[in-house]
Formats: sequence, structure tokens, C-alpha cells
Amino acid sequence: MTVLAILQARVPSTRLPNKVLAPILGQPMLARQIERLRRATTLATLVVATSDDASDDALAAMCAAIGVPCHRGSLNDVLARFQGACAAFGPADHVVRLTGDCPLADPAVIDAVVGHHLASGADYTANAIQPSWPDGLDVEVMRSAVLQRAFDEARLPSEREHVTPYIHKHPEWFSIGHVKGDQDLSCLRWTVDEPADLAFVTEVYAALYPQNPAFDTAAVLSLLEQRPELAKLNGQFIRNEGYAKSLAADKPRIPSN
Repeated sequence: MTVLAILQARVPSTRLPNKVLAPILGQPMLARQIERLRRATTLATLVVATSDDASDDALAAMCAAIGVPCHRGSLNDVLARFQGACAAFGPADHVVRLTGDCPLADPAVIDAVVGHHLASGADYTANAIQPSWPDGLDVEVMRSAVLQRAFDEARLPSEREHVTPYIHKHPEWFSIGHVKGDQDLSCLRWTVDEPADLAFVTEVYAALYPQNPAFDTAAVLSLLEQRPELAKLNGQFIRNEGYAKSLAADKPRIPSN
């Protein structure tokens, strides 16, 4: 079974422009995330999927500099970008969706979700649709044929921008698997969408990376026990706010008189 991981990322961002290239201990945030993703043992290939817009030229150059393959496609139709990456770097039996705003991504969590997916025979498996992990450790795995069907049939803006809603909204068509952690940590925010998120992640790296570049989720949780004030840096934000905005865009607009 060949597993292709696609890491979606782009430089333009409404809430925190250039966040994927923001420095964390002297390296771009996305490079720090890729460093962690490369330790996942279940991923045969890792590809960054960014846009073909000039605004993402610097991101593509960074990928070339660190030796990670990069596919460039639609700026806003991320589902089409994923399908293009799958076609360019396949064939693959399964595709893993990762997002470039998660510099604390844990390779052990990725391997657990991929392993569960392969063992179960599901069409789609995720650890975030029924969240129990911190926001920022999200992993989604799907059969490549299921990704192709979503690309062919999805029409709503939210389905095109967020890649997988067409799949997990239709359990009558697809077998859906869920992976939950041993405890509910879904209240924790480890993703980067706001300046406060970047401040939080930078503090975590500064505390843990010099002693152990391969620090894991348990190490972050231990740090938060020792320094509970860190979680307060960004604890006020709503989980999946971007997806909520996309859902709002799905609704037809009523013309004003």
C-alpha cells in the first residue's frame, strides 16, 4: 500500500500573512513542520502543495532549498490542487492530508491514524472530525479513488477549499473511520492562524527543541503543566474558524432591493 502525504500551504493568509515562512528558531515555520513530518514512518512520499500564484514563489523556493517536492496548482480550489499533486506524484493507494499551519505535528499521531486507516479498510479516516487531539495535530487519510470522486463531484466552495468535507459529510457513500486519543485534549490550540498562535508555538520550540529536536506531544503537555500560562496565550480562539467561514460562503446570497 503506497501512502502519499500532501501538505497544503500558501503564503497569503487573511489572519496572519506569511505565517508559513515566519521564523521559528531561525527556520521557516513550514520547514520546522516538514522536519517533524519526515519522521513519520508510514509516509512513502511527502509533497508540499502550494499555489501557482506569484505570492507563493518564495514558498516553492524554500521547498527546493530543503529538498522536498512541491506541486503548484489553484490558489483557492485546494481540492483541485490536491488532485493535481496526487496525479503528479502518484500513483498512490492512499493520500494523507496535512496542513501547513501545524508546526507541532506529531509523526507518531500521523502513523497511528494511517495505521488505523490501512488496518480498517475504511475509505476515509480522521482524528479531527470527532476531535480529541489538540487543534494542530489533525490527520486525514483517504483512498486515492475517493479523493478522485470528491474532485469530480464536489461543488460547494467549502468542499473545494477544504478538500475533504464532501467525503466526511456523506457516510452513506463512504466508510468513515475515526481515531481518538486516550484523553480529550481538543480544548488545546496548537495550530497557527493568529499572531498569538505563533507566539505560543515559538515559546514551545524555544523550551523544548534545543534539548530534543524530536520532542513529542507528551513533551508539550509536560511543558504546559510546568508553564500553564503558555496555553493562555492563544486559548481564546475558535477551533476551525476558517471552515466556518467557508460554510457561510456556501449559502446562496439573497439580492437586496
